[in-house]
Amino acid sequence: MGLNPNATFTWYGHSCWQLTTPGGKTVLFEPWFSNPSSPQSADAVQRCDLMLVTHGHFDHFGDALAIASRTRPVWPCIHEMSLWLGRNYAHKDGLIGMNKGGTVEVVGLKVTMVRADHSAGDMYAGSESPLYLGEPVGLIVELEDGYRFYFAGDTDVFGDMRLIAERFRPSMAFLPIGGHFTMDPVAAAHAVELLGVDAVAPMHYGTFPALAGTPEALRDELARRGLVNVTVHVTTPGGSLG
Repeated sequence: MGLNPNATFTWYGHSCWQLTTPGGKTVLFEPWFSNPSSPQSADAVQRCDLMLVTHGHFDHFGDALAIASRTRPVWPCIHEMSLWLGRNYAHKDGLIGMNKGGTVEVVGLKVTMVRADHSAGDMYAGSESPLYLGEPVGLIVELEDGYRFYFAGDTDVFGDMRLIAERFRPSMAFLPIGGHFTMDPVAAAHAVELLGVDAVAPMHYGTFPALAGTPEALRDELARRGLVNVTVHVTTPGGSLG
C-alpha cells in the first residue's frame, strides 16, 4: 500500500517525526527537536495528542518531557519509563505503562509494542551512572482508517521481523540506517525484505559523522536484493511525506 494519502509524516531530523492522522490527531515520535538538523524548536510545538518514545536514550527521549508537560498527551510507554515518569511528570493521568506484546487503543489509534535489538541507558542531570528507562521497543501503529506502519526506533535487523510482518502486515516501515549505533543500509535492506513492505522511510542518519548511512546506499542495497518495487521515501528536515 505504501504511504497513506490521508496522513502526513513530517520529519524533523534524526528520528523525530510528527504525524497528522486521517482523523486530525497529532502524534510525536522520538521528539528530540533539539537535534542539530531540526528547523523547529521544542518550544514551538503547540499540540501533541499522542506521545511515542521507543527508549530512554537522549536522542529519542529528548524533549518529550518538556513538550508533554505543556501539551498533556496520552503517553503509552514501556513499564519502567512509566514508573520514572510517575515521579517526574505532573500529568500522570495521561501515562499508560505497557510492554512488548501489548496493545492499547488511544485517541482513536492502536499502538502495539514489539521488540527492538538495542540498549536504553543514558546519563541525565549530572548522574554518575546511567538512567535506565526500560528496554527499547519498536511500535506498530494502526490509524483510524486501518492503515498500519512499523516504527522501528533504534535497532539492528533481527529474524523476528518476519514475525512482525506475518502478524501485523504493515504497509510501511520507518527504519534507522545510520549504522554505528543501529543497523546500516545493508542491514536495513535485509529488514525491508523480512518485513515485506513496499515503502520505507529512512531515519537516524546524517545527524553526526558516525551515522554515515544514506538513503542512496539503502536504495543500492534494496536493488542488490532484487527489491526493485520498494519505494524509499526521503525528505529534508522540516519536510513531509504524504
